[in-house]
Amino acid sequence: MEDTYRHKGLRRKMVDNLRQLGVASEDVLKAMGEIPRHMFIDSVFDSQAYMEKAFSIGNDQTISRPSTVAQQSTLLEVFPGSKVLEVGTGSGYQAYVLEQLGADVYSIERQKFLYLKTKDLLASLRSRVKCFYGDGYQGLAEFAPYDRILVTCGSASWPADLFSQLKVGGIMVLPYGSPKQVMTKIVRKDETNVGVTFHGDCHFVPMLPDRIGENFHVV
Repeated sequence: MEDTYRHKGLRRKMVDNLRQLGVASEDVLKAMGEIPRHMFIDSVFDSQAYMEKAFSIGNDQTISRPSTVAQQSTLLEVFPGSKVLEVGTGSGYQAYVLEQLGADVYSIERQKFLYLKTKDLLASLRSRVKCFYGDGYQGLAEFAPYDRILVTCGSASWPADLFSQLKVGGIMVLPYGSPKQVMTKIVRKDETNVGVTFHGDCHFVPMLPDRIGENFHVV
C-alpha cells in the first residue's frame, strides 16, 4: 500500500488535532506524523484512517484512536534505547510508534490470527519490533526486566506478573478497572511500592484471564 500525498496531508491534520487536544508530547507527535497509520487497518477504512476513531482489526480487537495512542505513548516517557514490553500487539501501530521513539520493543499478542498478520506487516515495514505469541498477562519474563511496560487492553486487577518484570524506577501504563476503566500510570519506587497517577476514563477490550495481584503497595 502506498503512502500518498493525500495520506500525508490527512496525517498532518491528525497531528494538528492532537496538538490542540494537548494529549501528546512533541516527540510523540513527530513520530505519529511520520507513520502511515492507514497501512495498519483494513483498506476499506482508508479514507477515515486519520480520523479520531477506533477501527476493528478482527478477532473482536481494535486499533485505538489516535488520541489514545498519543496519550499512552506520552505517559510512558520512552527514551532512546529503552526496553519496552507491550502487552497486546493488535494492529502493530502502537508498537511502531514506540519504535520510532527509539525504543527496543518486545510485543506479545494472544490472538494467533493477529500475531501472524501483524508480524508480517511489521516485517514488511522493516520494523525491529520483536513479536511474540502468548498470554500477555504473564509478560515475557525471559527478556525482563523492562524500563517500560505498556498494556493496550483493560485490566480489572493489578497485574502482578507484569509488575515483577518492571525495573525499579520503571513505568507501566495501563487501562485499569472494571467495568469502568481509567488510564493509569504506575512508577515502580522499589521492590514492593509504587506511585500511581490517573489520567482520565478510557475503554479498552478487557485483558484475559483476569487475575488478582497483591504483591505491592500504592504510595
